[in-house]
Amino acid sequence: MNAILPTLLLYWALGAFAGVMAGLLGVGGGLIIVPVLAWILHTQQVSDTLIMHLAIGTSLATITLTSLSSVRAHHRRGAVLWPVVWRLTPGIVLGAWLGAAVADALPSALLSRIFAIFVLLVAAQMAFAAAPAAHRELPGTPGMALAGGIIGAVSALVGIGGGSLTVPFLTWCNTPMRQAVATSAACGFPIAVAGALGFVVTGLNAPALPAWSLGYVYGPALLGVAVASMLTAPLGARLAHTLPTATLKKVFAVFLVLVGTKMLLS
Repeated sequence: MNAILPTLLLYWALGAFAGVMAGLLGVGGGLIIVPVLAWILHTQQVSDTLIMHLAIGTSLATITLTSLSSVRAHHRRGAVLWPVVWRLTPGIVLGAWLGAAVADALPSALLSRIFAIFVLLVAAQMAFAAAPAAHRELPGTPGMALAGGIIGAVSALVGIGGGSLTVPFLTWCNTPMRQAVATSAACGFPIAVAGALGFVVTGLNAPALPAWSLGYVYGPALLGVAVASMLTAPLGARLAHTLPTATLKKVFAVFLVLVGTKMLLS
């Protein structure tokens, strides 16, 4: 019990921090959960060949739970463009399965570097408030399927809910920011479900999995992180109305640069 309690406290602290940041800055919890969970798993002597797969798969599984409260809140405000969600979802699901399959075929060290590069790109976007110029409408069915496939594949590969991809795509297509964020939150659920299932299936026969794992989803971390983040996300949303979020985004971008750089060099 003495050995278990500190680890549980780490999971709760990680979930609490990820929940506040998600509610405060609108960033996906996966950007925080994946690198910190990878570090925690390393301290638990989990095999290096499994660490990133478990961190990404578990991150996606937590998003399946935590995204529901966010979607519910946006839906109550009438901000979710459900027809857009349904048009993106088939591509998202197929892309997420593909992303999980690709991740299973890649060594953990390469996955770590891919995640690090993605984190650095998101940090640059946040620091410079970069956004594509809106100048067109949403594409037809083939274009939406392709967009959903890319969003799903990349999101599953790095263990995020896709907001850093879906929001820029929707705003590029002249969707108002409020509706883009809400619709992106709704798209995060199928991304997470399909991606997590993909990591469960591809990891079922992986050797040396820690106890209480289902494929590449680690049960104790899933429960600890998900419960804490669901409790603290509303606090972050309330703080967003009182704190200087533009400044905080730049500070968080610096944090992401440090995380990405460390993962690239380690």
